[in-house]
Amino acid sequence: MLKMKGIGASNGIALAKALILKHETTKTNPKKINEKEIEGEVKKLHDALKIAGDEIKQLIQNTTKTLGEEKAAVFEAHFLVTTDPLLIEDTEKLIKEEKYNAANALESTANKAIATLRAMDDDYFRERAADVIDVRDRILRKILNIKTIDLSTIKEETIIVSHDLTPSETSQLNPKFVKGFLCDIGGRTSHAAIMARSLGIPAVLGLKNVTTKVKNNQFCVLDGNTGEIGIDLNSSEKNKWVAKQNAWIEEQKELLVFKGKLTKTSDNHEVKLEANIGSPKDMIKAIEYDAQGVGLFRSEFLYMGSSYFPSEDIQFEEYKKVLSATKHKVVIRTLDIGGDKELSYLDLPKEMNPFLGYRAIRLCLDRKDIFKTQLRALIRASAFGKLAIMFPMIATVEEFKAAKSLYENCKKELIKEKVKISDDIQVGMMIEIPAAAVNAEIFAKYADFFSIGTNDLIQYSLAADRMSEKVSYLYQPYHPSILRLIKMTIDGGHKYNRPVAMCGEMAGDKIAVPLLVGLGLDEFSMSASSVLETRKIISTLNKKDTEILASKALQCETNEEVKSLVEIFLSKK
Repeated sequence: MLKMKGIGASNGIALAKALILKHETTKTNPKKINEKEIEGEVKKLHDALKIAGDEIKQLIQNTTKTLGEEKAAVFEAHFLVTTDPLLIEDTEKLIKEEKYNAANALESTANKAIATLRAMDDDYFRERAADVIDVRDRILRKILNIKTIDLSTIKEETIIVSHDLTPSETSQLNPKFVKGFLCDIGGRTSHAAIMARSLGIPAVLGLKNVTTKVKNNQFCVLDGNTGEIGIDLNSSEKNKWVAKQNAWIEEQKELLVFKGKLTKTSDNHEVKLEANIGSPKDMIKAIEYDAQGVGLFRSEFLYMGSSYFPSEDIQFEEYKKVLSATKHKVVIRTLDIGGDKELSYLDLPKEMNPFLGYRAIRLCLDRKDIFKTQLRALIRASAFGKLAIMFPMIATVEEFKAAKSLYENCKKELIKEKVKISDDIQVGMMIEIPAAAVNAEIFAKYADFFSIGTNDLIQYSLAADRMSEKVSYLYQPYHPSILRLIKMTIDGGHKYNRPVAMCGEMAGDKIAVPLLVGLGLDEFSMSASSVLETRKIISTLNKKDTEILASKALQCETNEEVKSLVEIFLSKK
C-alpha cells in the first residue's frame, strides 16, 4: 500500500484500475541540413502546420459538441499558433539561414515561447506553456511521422496515469470510463485541469514521480479535493474510500442549493463572491457557478495572445463581450505587463530586479500611447455594462492621480466625440505593494475601491519570491504581518466608505475565508468553481465570531499559529 500527495486539480473522488499512458518521444535530431535540402525542409514544415491545423479544426468541432464553445476556444488558440506569422517566420529563418532541419527549427522556436511563459510569476499565464507544448508536439509528430494515441477508445473504467496530459488529450476523455487521472506535473490553472473540471473527472497533478510508482492495472484511489492518492490498497482502506466517495457525492448535491442565493453569514452579514477571469470566454463558467460579478479580468491576455499591440477597436469588442454578459460589476485590470510577463513586440529593459522595476502602471504612465488606447476602449465599453477600472502596482498617490487624470482626459475626449459612455464608471486600484496598504487611508480619498492582490503583497512583504524553491517556505498567506496589512487596507477604505475586495488566491482559501470575513472584507474574487463552496462556508459563519477569531489571529506570532487557530475554529462548526 502506497500513499502520495499532489495538487488537487479537479474535485471528486475516483476508484479504479490504473492505465499507464506512455508518449512516444518527439525529441528532434539537431543534425544540420545542406543547401539543397532547404526547400524540402520548408515544405515539410508547412505541410505539418497544415495537417496539424486541420486536426485542431476537427478538435474544435468535437469539443464544441461535447464541452461547449468555451472549452473549444482553447483549441481556437491552438489553431492560431499553427498560423502565427512570427512563429513561421522565425522557424523558416532557422532552416534557411542556420541550416536547421524542420523539426529542430520548429522545436527551437516554440521552446523560446514556452520558456518565456514558464518564467512568469502568474499561475494563469505560466500554465499556458502547456498549450504551446501541446501544439509544438502535434506539429512535430507530423514532421517526424509519429502516430498518436486515441484516448476516446478507452472502454473500461480506469484512472489514467501519465507524466502530463495535454488539453487535446484531456478533451478526448470519456467520463463514463475515465474516472480520474494522475500526472507527474501540472497545476490547478492548466487547461488539462480546467477541462477535467468541466468533464467532472477528478484529477491530482504535480505528483512528481507517480508514473514510476504505479503499475498497469494496480487499483488506485484519488481525492481531487485534497490531492491525496492511494495505490494497491487493502480491502479495509478501499471501503473507507468508497464511503468517502459517497459522502462527497452528497455534498455536491447540497452545494446546488446555494445557486441563486446571496452570500450571507448565519447572522445575515452579506458579502459578494466574484470570479477571476482571463478572457471573455471565462464568463460562461462565472455565470454557471453563480459568481456575483467579475472581481478581476486580466486584460493582458489581449496583448500576450497577439504579435502586435491590440487596437482600440479590438480591445473595445473584447471588453464589451464581458460587460454585456452580466448585470453585475466587472472589474477590468489595466495592462499588467513587465516583470515576468513579456511581449515579443515590446522591447523592455533588462533589469537586475524586474519585479521591482519597469512594469504595470509604471510602464503605462511612461508609454501613454499604449495606456490611452486601452483606457479609451474601456470607457467606450462602459456603455454595455457596469464597468470598474483597476490600476495595478500602485505605490504612490502621485501614480494613482496621474493614471486617473489620463482616464479623465480620455473620458472628456470621448464625450466631445459624442461617443455613448456610462456616467457611473468606478476607478480603483490594486493593493499589492506594502506601502499602498500602509497608506490605504490616504489612497481612499481618491480611489473608488481597493482590491487586494495577495499573491504579490505576500511576496513583497516577506521579501520572498514564491517561484524560488529555496525561499518558498516564506510564502505565508496567514502570517500576522499580512493580516495586519489586510486590516489596514480594509480599515483605510472603510473610513471613506470604499468597498474593499480581494482578488488574490487567498480569497478562495478555506482557511483564509473566516479571517477575511472577520477583518471586514466586502468582496471575494476567486476561481469560478470555488464560488458555491465558499458561499456554503460563509453561510456557516457568525460575523461576531469571525471578528473575535481575526482579533486573536492578529495577536499570533507565526503563520502556523494562525492556521492552527482557524482549523480549531472550523472544527467546531
